Amino acid sequence: MDTMIRRFKRTALLLALAALPALDAFAQDIKYNVLFVAVDDMNDWIAPFGGYPGIKTPNIDKLAKKGVIFTRAYCSAPACNPSRASLLTGVRPSSSGVYHNNQPWRPVLKDAVTIPQYFTANGYEVKGAGKIFHNAFNDKASWPSYFDVPKSPEPPKAPVNGFAHFDWSPVNVQDEDMGDYKVVNEGIGFLKDKHEKPFFLAVGFTRPHLPWYVPQKYFDQYPLSSIKLPKTIANDLQDVPDAGVKIAKPKGDHKFIVEHKQWEKAVQGYLASITFADGQIGRLLDALENSEYAKNTVIVFLGDHGWHLGEKEHWRKFALWEEASRVPFIVYAPGLSKASGVSERTVNLMDIYPTLTELCKLPAKKGVEGNSIVALLKNPAAAWNHPSITTHGFGNHAVRSEQYRYIRYNDGSEELYDHDADPQEWKNLANDVKYASVKAELAKSLPKNNAKDAPTVKEGKE
Repeated sequence: MDTMIRRFKRTALLLALAALPALDAFAQDIKYNVLFVAVDDMNDWIAPFGGYPGIKTPNIDKLAKKGVIFTRAYCSAPACNPSRASLLTGVRPSSSGVYHNNQPWRPVLKDAVTIPQYFTANGYEVKGAGKIFHNAFNDKASWPSYFDVPKSPEPPKAPVNGFAHFDWSPVNVQDEDMGDYKVVNEGIGFLKDKHEKPFFLAVGFTRPHLPWYVPQKYFDQYPLSSIKLPKTIANDLQDVPDAGVKIAKPKGDHKFIVEHKQWEKAVQGYLASITFADGQIGRLLDALENSEYAKNTVIVFLGDHGWHLGEKEHWRKFALWEEASRVPFIVYAPGLSKASGVSERTVNLMDIYPTLTELCKLPAKKGVEGNSIVALLKNPAAAWNHPSITTHGFGNHAVRSEQYRYIRYNDGSEELYDHDADPQEWKNLANDVKYASVKAELAKSLPKNNAKDAPTVKEGKE
């Protein structure tokens, strides 16, 4: 009888343990895998970040419910090359001098160890597919295995509505014909394989980068009659210093859009491209979910910078305002991150490197400029005192606290916006003496060092 009772208790204990949430890799000292998902030019219009009402991003929505979304996440630089180079090396633009897309980063960061290199050196199997670094400056040293960015179809007669690659139009093709679809196939194949070592898989999506050419069915989801233009006001640049107006270039893209009555069509093209990208992201996430690695794989999802669609009479990125610097950022760490977590703390893409090394129990990488957000994954409302810094060009910086955005240009001119009262950044408070102490406090976070511009090459596509 005693033996039967002991067996019964042991069975009950095992059943009880089985009913508990799976012990996470973090607690068991098992190495996490990493799925690193980078999306080009995707701003905060996706559903979890509330930027555009009615946008269709069901797969990103699903990921947001699984992990923690950071509603105040920002890029280190509002351009592909400096943003990606900095987050992948852990070296800020102001420390490297890599500020723009036409500055190769490796010549000035010869000894930098990128995230994939560091994971390789620490025993991980590493693979990259699609756009991870800026296309022109992909780093062969970072990838033991890499699948390059395939070309996507274009309309027979391009440009259709815009000029050069600043263009938008449906293309008469299937999803399978698109470059991002083929990139995802590489990721899916990798996740189906058996891996003896923990892995770091990076998958980069090109859309919604220009040109906005995706299959017709995605345009059909956003009829022109239902398109909502961004909230704008007349003369928004009136209180912006000359340095900011020069960046906005109101007589460039925006003048073309307005004069050719393309605003609704352009917004439609951007929305269609986001929803196309979401579908491909869903294929990748479903493959992970259906693999043997679902329960011990960290997912990092990010946009490399924001995007303007007419706010402040500006288009594209390349600016220090909220639209250009705010990014979608979601992190899931099995058994560690809070499901459906929402953190309002100011974080930066520079925080990815130290976060991943801590999550994966790798030695902390020396010299990395960023702050681990592991504490925020556990408790999204945890105390945090790290304003987020975005840099665009030599000596031009924005400091973002939870309430304010402070911009100081290289010529000393300034902008200050109170996001509690003015989320659209319509009223520049920099010249109001009442905010002198606010500016002084935020200025403490400006980079102390401004590296000289790295050498440039002839610039190709963004």
